[in-house]
Parts: sequence; C-alpha cells; structure tokens
Amino acid sequence: MTSSNGAQSIIDEFISSGEAKWGQRSDVVMLLPHGQEGQGPDHSSGRIERWLQLCAEGSMTVAMPSTPANYFHLLRRHALDGIHRPLVVFTPKSMLRLKAATSPVEDFTEGKFTSVIDDPAQPDPSQVKNLVLCTGKLYYELAAYRDKNGITDTAVARLEQLYPLPHRKLGALFERYPNLESVRWTQEEPANQGAWPFLGLALTEQFPELIGKLKRVSRRPMAAPATGLAKVHEVEQAEVVSNAFA
Repeated sequence: MTSSNGAQSIIDEFISSGEAKWGQRSDVVMLLPHGQEGQGPDHSSGRIERWLQLCAEGSMTVAMPSTPANYFHLLRRHALDGIHRPLVVFTPKSMLRLKAATSPVEDFTEGKFTSVIDDPAQPDPSQVKNLVLCTGKLYYELAAYRDKNGITDTAVARLEQLYPLPHRKLGALFERYPNLESVRWTQEEPANQGAWPFLGLALTEQFPELIGKLKRVSRRPMAAPATGLAKVHEVEQAEVVSNAFA
C-alpha cells in the first residue's frame, strides 16, 4: 500500500485519466497486494476504494480474482482483447499458500475469465434466502464457515471484476435465486473503505430490486485500513465471517 500511496499523484494524472486528459491509451497492469491478513495497516490494503472512485467511462479494469486460473485468464484477456485500458489487480498474499485456492489444469487450458462466480456448492436455488457476495480470499473463509455450521439457506458468490461492473452476469446471479430476502455485500475492509462505497451506490442504481435487500457486512468505519494488533485482527475477522450469516 505504501508504494501506491506514493504513486497516487502519477496514478491520478496519467493512469486513471490518461485517455480523457491526454488522449493516451495504456495497457499498463498494476498488481497490488491486498488482504486483511493481520500484518498491520501498511500491509493490508491496496486502497480499492480510491481506484473505484477514479473509474468512469470504462477508464480502467479493476479485478480481484480468487483462483489461479481466473487470474491467468484475466491477464490473458487483457493482453488479447484489443481494449487498451489500464488493469488493476488486487492479489492477497496469503492465497499463494492457501490450499483451497487451486485450479485444475483444464481450467487453464479450456476456461476463460469469469467476472462472477456462483456458489460451487450449488445449493437448491428455491431454498436460498440469503446471498453473500464477496471478493478474494474472504470467499474461502465464508465457504468454510457455512459448511462447518451446516447452513443451507445461504449461497456464497464471488464478484471477481469490480469495474466495469458485470451487469448481465450479476443480473443472472440474482435471478437464479428467486426467493432472496437479502443480498449481503461482505468485505474485510472497514465500512468506509474497500469496494462498498462504490458498490453500495452502483448495485442499487443498476438493480432497483435490491433496494431494501442489500446490506453491508464489514469492519466498523476506521481511520486506518487495518488494526496493528494481531489478536484484534483475529477477533474482527471472525466477526465479519459470522455476521455474514447472522
């Protein structure tokens, strides 16, 4: 995060507004470590909220892939799709060691980038009352909690591309579960940070049917991206995961 902070003036001046301000297109790729992993404020956030605030008019692609294959196909698509715009990828370090975050070979050779990943547990859509929507490594913690506690009325889905918001894919996801009572955007970041300040507005504007159903699950609003105390981090993380199903 520290390097991103120092580069903010260059990001504002030449990357986010490069085409609109200078008439210059760029295929630059920025890989930013991001994830609440108990390592303190300077090692927890790539400032997703800042990037999403800069996004408009298709200016950039902002993504947070949760599997190796989807990460591969994201980079491959960026190189081959012929659309010249910056790509910002948030990548939690802990997923390099996470055994659950693996992909079979065929996902690399036969698949493609998926901007929205529905619940691989395939719960009965008619029985699902709550949809937990998240990004990144948090998915694995949420899925483990759901399975451990035998929760059957909640689906856990992943939003792999934050901008441009995949409207059609999200619409298909919401339509898949006709009896939804709540859609819970769940993030590790504090309430005033992460993707929520962007998604809280964008989702209800693009999907009016979510008004009254969309809820946020996160840490409380904070001045720093994360606590500097490992034990406090563990308590906060456990609360986020459990509150997603409360």
